[in-house]
Amino acid sequence: MVLDSHCHITCDEMYEKIDEVLKNADNLSDMLVMCTSPAELDRALELKKAHPDKIRVAFGWFPEEAKDFTQEKKDYLEKVLSEGKLDVLGEIGLDYYWDTSYKEAQKELFIYQLQKAAEYNLPVSIHMRDASRDTLDILEEYGKTRIIFHCFSGSTEIMKEALKLDSLISFAGPITYKNNKVGPANVAACPADRMLSETDSPYLAPVPMRGKRNEPAFVQYTEEKMAEIKGMDPADLAAQIKKNYDAFFAK
Repeated sequence: MVLDSHCHITCDEMYEKIDEVLKNADNLSDMLVMCTSPAELDRALELKKAHPDKIRVAFGWFPEEAKDFTQEKKDYLEKVLSEGKLDVLGEIGLDYYWDTSYKEAQKELFIYQLQKAAEYNLPVSIHMRDASRDTLDILEEYGKTRIIFHCFSGSTEIMKEALKLDSLISFAGPITYKNNKVGPANVAACPADRMLSETDSPYLAPVPMRGKRNEPAFVQYTEEKMAEIKGMDPADLAAQIKKNYDAFFAK
């Protein structure tokens, strides 16, 4: 069985067909559901209650929230953390792709959430887009808990630095894209015992589903590509990814 370490199945687009999404995901052992709003988190917690052996839940304020990070949002995160509702704090991090005008605010929000992760001993899921150096520098200083670099797309040199943080590197659909050279190179260079698979659904559907709305069931194509690149039997790689995932939460 395969697993999806990062999916947004409680966003409006996917939740309207959640029964179908879950039925299609019968081939998955685990799903880590990422939530970016209180409404999504409420939905995810209900799903976890119904599927406690399959679903874990993550919540965090996305970098974009730094534009207007209010006391209300800070209080909400504190409330959720204090109630022990989360398995992971995330996705959090830095994103300089669209807008670099509020970098310092992003850094402040990122550091604040890392400090909260340390306070509550929660692992973190990291969003890092066009911001590798700042992200790694902040994690080296403030990252005190376990780390997943989600949908990793940086250079192999950056990946090797990330691995020094005792992290897991998660790969998604883009590694299957014909013109993506860096992704497969990273898979080849990443030790099998430090890898995870994900969809980031509803985004980034892998080949042969590219162009469709992505969903957790499609993670099998990403894992198959990972196995091909590593020269491993797909079942053996799936077993290793499951072992990595379970160990991540056992620490």
